[in-house]
Amino acid sequence: MWRSVFVPTVALAFAEGLLVPVLPLFVASLGVPFWWVGLVLAGEAIGMLVGDLPAGTLLRRVDRKLAMLVGIALLGVAALGAAFVDAVVAVFLLRVLAGLGAALWGISRHAFLADAVPLHRRGRMIAAFGGAQRIGSLAGPAVGGVVAAVFGFSAPFLLYASVAGLTLAYCWRYLESAPPAGRRVARARARVPVLVAAAPEADREADREAASPWASVWALGGRRLGAAAAGVLMAQAIRAGRRIVIPLYASTVLGLDVEQVGWVVSLAAAFDVVLFPLAGWVMDRFGRKHAIVPSFALQAVGMALVPVTAGFAGLAAAASLIGVGNGLGAGTMMTVGADLAPQDAVGEFLGAWRLVGDGGAMGGPVLVGALADAWGLAFATVAVAAVGAGAALTFAYGVPETVRRGS
Repeated sequence: MWRSVFVPTVALAFAEGLLVPVLPLFVASLGVPFWWVGLVLAGEAIGMLVGDLPAGTLLRRVDRKLAMLVGIALLGVAALGAAFVDAVVAVFLLRVLAGLGAALWGISRHAFLADAVPLHRRGRMIAAFGGAQRIGSLAGPAVGGVVAAVFGFSAPFLLYASVAGLTLAYCWRYLESAPPAGRRVARARARVPVLVAAAPEADREADREAASPWASVWALGGRRLGAAAAGVLMAQAIRAGRRIVIPLYASTVLGLDVEQVGWVVSLAAAFDVVLFPLAGWVMDRFGRKHAIVPSFALQAVGMALVPVTAGFAGLAAAASLIGVGNGLGAGTMMTVGADLAPQDAVGEFLGAWRLVGDGGAMGGPVLVGALADAWGLAFATVAVAAVGAGAALTFAYGVPETVRRGS
């Protein structure tokens, strides 16, 4: 599992981290208002929104290895294209393309983990998966900032494309093929001996269920989404919002350069990385909510502190508190989604689950950009902090626990 899933996850997370301090400042350097910066940063999430449901359905029909490879290829092409354009609309469209690739790559990995890991170990394993992403993200922002400062804004995009190309070759060599979900279910049913003939009505009902896996999503999982969907929407909004708030506040308010912004983001990522094992242990030992609620409460507090910082050290401290909170939430949204997923429609349910979360990831940067243009960056930052507090409260009081305490 480490070689086939975790290693490429670390590599692509590093590549994604390269753009965290660079992309907002690159777009701002094109002379556009904040709302355009927010829209471009939301571009990847928009692409994921478009691709989530089709990608979830596709896993029933297509080999997961092929889905992962196509996803990685799209990420690399999008980064390569961004290195050679200077029109904001073109950058936005390339980020949407990256989102389509991220949807294919991400849902196929998530479905693999949901299938392969039993419930009592799921929190720790998926937290480790989130930790792998955080390990990759640790050095990415600092490297991206230094590379952009020395070689210009195009260089981090070229480095991203190179990493994606190497990851594609690695996965082609080491990733094992897996039959589509629909074929696996059919094989499993074929191995079960028929001891009693099914009633015709039961047969027809089974045929309808098999023909429409989305019926399982809404019948078995749809009723559970409710408050959990609202919670994950807000959770992903604050996570995405910090990616625009910290670089823009550092640059436009504090006057920090792209290299300093990279170091701030990487320092926050270091705290994020350290805490992911604790997140997995807490989720499996005490329950998912015991990790989720403190995670987003701390992120909300850290975000609220950003507007009162006055320099590199203060912003680094606030960003580090956000990193602590995010580390405590490592893998939490993926774990809850895997807990809720109906067994006969895992891909479709996770596609819907990611659709909701990606809606939040899209809304976070757009919210910051629009509010910053209307009332200033400080007001926008406080609004994102309020969204994080809403996520903590929703999971605390509106979402049932998905695993028993001490199980």
